[in-house]
Amino acid sequence: MLTEITIEILLIYVLTGVFAGLIGGMFGLGGGIIIVPVLHYIFTQQGFAPSVVMHQAVTTSLATIIIISILAAYEHHKKKAILWPVVNSFAPGILIGAFIGVFVADSLSSSMLRFIFGSFEILVAIQIWFDLRPKTKNINQDKLPRKSTFILTGTSIGIVSTILGIGGGTLTIPFLLWCNYQIRNAVAISSACSIPIALVATITFIIASLDNSDVFVNSIGYLYWPAAFIIMIMTIFFAPIGAYLAHHLPVEILKRSFAILLMLVGIKMLF
Repeated sequence: MLTEITIEILLIYVLTGVFAGLIGGMFGLGGGIIIVPVLHYIFTQQGFAPSVVMHQAVTTSLATIIIISILAAYEHHKKKAILWPVVNSFAPGILIGAFIGVFVADSLSSSMLRFIFGSFEILVAIQIWFDLRPKTKNINQDKLPRKSTFILTGTSIGIVSTILGIGGGTLTIPFLLWCNYQIRNAVAISSACSIPIALVATITFIIASLDNSDVFVNSIGYLYWPAAFIIMIMTIFFAPIGAYLAHHLPVEILKRSFAILLMLVGIKMLF
């Protein structure tokens, strides 16, 4: 087991940030779907306690999403793509869901969290392979859900996203498309909603785990800050490159390849 930060580990953190940034930029997916399984693997190699290794991977992933989401939301805001009234409708439920999600995750064993995440990865792989998503139509204000529906949906998204250590885009965007929002607005709204999910979940995870003696050295509660810092920096630089490549590479082929990768990772997490 590797019990200290070596050049090899630093390199893995760097490559994780690079890959997560590129994938996020190309496909509009949050980095958590890549970051969590990689962190689970490398944290295990570093000698993290088996009882909290997934909790630390999830919390560290959420911490990286805070800054990434802020930067993404800022870019969408400049292009006037974020419909802030919709974000405000989501906000109460998201905040409640993220808070609840921490205690749900903390009550689950690390192996159960791994099983849940692996199952989710497989479902996302299937969704990407078959491009399963609601068809977009013109917005009809008369048919939009009530605010209570947004709050309940936001709560569910907050809980699930926190348990999985993701920003919630894979859940928020399909819901918004079902509500007849254009994909451009759905992605922008999702980026804004990811901020409170990641922020509240990270802070609550840290507070709830400050007295946990099983966390690894250099951790603040469940947050392993060396990994979070390095991955965050790399994703900030490489997400724009991913967005550029999306317009110059055969994205459909890349999507199929990524779906296969997620399927393999999901199966590996399960077994």
